[in-house]
Amino acid sequence: MAQTTSGTATPPIIIDLGKVGKKKVRQFKEGRGEIAAEVQQILNETRSNLGADAAGKELVPIVLVYKQKSGGRGKNKKKLGLPFPF
Repeated sequence: MAQTTSGTATPPIIIDLGKVGKKKVRQFKEGRGEIAAEVQQILNETRSNLGADAAGKELVPIVLVYKQKSGGRGKNKKKLGLPFPF
């Protein structure tokens, strides 16, 4: 675990990019593309907003990619053996 030199830590910055396609995620993993540019822009804005507080700190972005599961109601109907889908 890394320790900070000062007593206060910079709070995490959480960014919701919305729905992102597989191609854009792959490009981001390679360090290029729209998402990488947007994360870099946000880091630059954060550094400028922190001003002198960011002097000795390294900002590390944490990017989470998630996929919401579907409701699954269609699966339940099939399990019940109903002849009609409604």
